[in-house]
Amino acid sequence: MNLNRSFIRLSAAFLVLAAGLITLRFGRAAETGPAIRVDNTPINRDPQSGNSYSPIIKKVGPSVVNIYSSRIVKERYSDPIMSDPLFRHFFGGQGPGGQEISRRENWLGCGIVVAPDGYILTANHVVEGADEIKVTIQNDKTYSAKVIGLDPPTDVAILKIDAKNLPSVTLGDSDQLEVGDVVLAIGNPFGIGQTVTRGIISALGRSLSDPRDMDSSDQMEYQNFIQTDAAINEGNSGGALVDAEGRLIGINDAILSPSGASAGIGFAVPVNMARSVMGGFLNGGRVARGFLGIDPQDLDAGLAKRLGAPSSEGALVTEVTPDSPAGKAGLVTGDVIVAINGKGISGADNLRLTVSELAPGSVAKVKLYRKGVVKTIPVTLAERPGGEQAQAKPVGDAVQTAKADALDGVEVEDLTPRLRRHLGSDPSLAGALITSVNRASNSYDADLRPGDVILEIDSQAVINAEDAVRLCKASRNDTILVKIWRPDGDRGRIRFVDVDNTRLTN
Repeated sequence: MNLNRSFIRLSAAFLVLAAGLITLRFGRAAETGPAIRVDNTPINRDPQSGNSYSPIIKKVGPSVVNIYSSRIVKERYSDPIMSDPLFRHFFGGQGPGGQEISRRENWLGCGIVVAPDGYILTANHVVEGADEIKVTIQNDKTYSAKVIGLDPPTDVAILKIDAKNLPSVTLGDSDQLEVGDVVLAIGNPFGIGQTVTRGIISALGRSLSDPRDMDSSDQMEYQNFIQTDAAINEGNSGGALVDAEGRLIGINDAILSPSGASAGIGFAVPVNMARSVMGGFLNGGRVARGFLGIDPQDLDAGLAKRLGAPSSEGALVTEVTPDSPAGKAGLVTGDVIVAINGKGISGADNLRLTVSELAPGSVAKVKLYRKGVVKTIPVTLAERPGGEQAQAKPVGDAVQTAKADALDGVEVEDLTPRLRRHLGSDPSLAGALITSVNRASNSYDADLRPGDVILEIDSQAVINAEDAVRLCKASRNDTILVKIWRPDGDRGRIRFVDVDNTRLTN
């Protein structure tokens, strides 16, 4: 034991001596000073230097805005407990298809201001079907937006907000792009705030169509995507893809990923396509597209050889619509179209896109191979049926009655002495006991739960389940304020819950 103490003291003495030596050494070093070099000069941020893209982002970033859209959806929900006659529920009985509940779906995306007076380009899927669209610019000011035009075939939408002198982006020429060009993607991934990623153009003229599912209604009809490895994630849709000089060359639209997050394969709609759609809506109130009247199919080497075509580049005509421009001009099944007006055709999607970009009434010179013989046939194009019409109205005008019913998905029953004892509440507690809450409802999102007792609705007392039903039906507010008693310990606690049918989240 004494040996141990001595060792400890010795060790302590050694440490003190060592500390003194260390202090002495560092003290001398401080007097002479090390040769440290400091350079506070900012890096060369000339974009041509490749050191920084900060000047470009400062110029372009303010023109990229956040878009919040929401819509009411109705769903059928069946619950065995609904067959119990003791339970009363809001908004009528459960029919054969189950109880209908309504809930608000919320979407987050981006847009690009392309004109100082409030015109915005975005992706159609960000706003399609919405009954409310809000646009937030970088100074955090929020505007209600109206739809100028929706074009599902290209997934392009044009919005308008009531604002002046907004920072707007300069449009580039997407036809001049080449694989390997540097690009920057600007958006709001996962709602975390404006984010910039850098990459290159990985490919051009991409199509996402699945040849095994050509009848799928959710596929874009005209696809000519720019592919990039710049990171694009959920929330980036509708955001900007700009070149190394800050010019808009694409609208971020989709990713290919097994996990749902960026895997380095992102797609953007070329700005020239979006510009054409926008011009149609602004100048004529509609998008007029050329129509040939055929059903095309991609070629492979085997088909090309059998049909007498020189290569697999081109589109095979599988069907000709009677009395269509193609039918009238003499095109037949088995023709292989390789060019239109001198522009090469790479496949079926490229053929659809090329024809759509031509004006109705114009003459298209269709170069094709028929049983090994090359022909050029002039075809006077018609207008594609079902052209998309401009909306040019506030989104909510036609859907003001499509509100979610307050407390949809909630079932209640009267309080009884037995239930009060079970809850551990005061014997005099009055209200309506919540027996179930649909997990897909707004009420569940607002934190209403089974076992809660509704005491008030919009500051009006609830004595029983009938009161709850009556007050709920009478509510005309976008939100409903519910005062509840919740079991908690010996006494329970009072809470207020705001069931908000118009809140926008991501």
